[in-house]
Amino acid sequence: MDPSELLFDIEAYKRQSEIEEKYILNQFRERRKKIEEDYPSRDLSRSDDYFTQRYDIANKEGISPLAKCTTTMRMLAYGMTADAVDEYIKIGGTTALECLRRFCKGIIQMYEKVYLRAPTEDELQRILHASEMRGFPGMIGSTLNDINVLDRSQVFNAVEQGNTPKVNFFVNQRPYNMAYYLADGIYPSYPTFVKSIRLPQSEPDKLFAQVHEGCRKDIECAFEVLQTRFKIIREPARLWKIYDLAIIMRSSIILHNMIVEDERDTYAQH
Repeated sequence: MDPSELLFDIEAYKRQSEIEEKYILNQFRERRKKIEEDYPSRDLSRSDDYFTQRYDIANKEGISPLAKCTTTMRMLAYGMTADAVDEYIKIGGTTALECLRRFCKGIIQMYEKVYLRAPTEDELQRILHASEMRGFPGMIGSTLNDINVLDRSQVFNAVEQGNTPKVNFFVNQRPYNMAYYLADGIYPSYPTFVKSIRLPQSEPDKLFAQVHEGCRKDIECAFEVLQTRFKIIREPARLWKIYDLAIIMRSSIILHNMIVEDERDTYAQH
């Protein structure tokens, strides 16, 4: 091997550093500045003093807020156990689980009304436009292949009461004014559920079933992205109580929606 090949290329290193500074670090700083400007009073340490620097009776510093948040994010993102975090950040397993609970509660308390709500009028129009481009005008979503969703989702509470968004669209020259969801055959026959055709025979029926099933894959893909981003959802439960599992799921969805809103403008670039 030529010894010259082992020499460190300082110029290449400088160019790479400039690229990272320009396109990665600056972008991160801009996003952080925007969040601080949009939500100046939404600070986790203000909603829960557990995430402040505290001292014991001997005036010795306790675990830092950064360590607590890092512990939580590693558990959420990587699905790590509390014992595994202990080896990395030197926090006991019981404390790590307490950090996880309090962090999730804080996220829900601060951001639930913004990132876990019904779509606004502008967002609804964007959804309707995307659905129309895929051949389903008036469609505002699809359901997971699990009928238990009807008993657990606030969205479908409104559906059962007939409180779906009012829209105006035409199908086969007939006007409609009620939005709908694509659903599997196991769901009830509600006017707001459009099901596929079981055992289609004609070519139009086969085409409809194919496109219908393709669109319904969106919800499965979305949940897969959520599981990939927050692996704690995919791994075995870290806590015992149903309430704790619920706040982990809700906080993960809120954080996911925050990421989607922040990166939405970059999706067309990839």
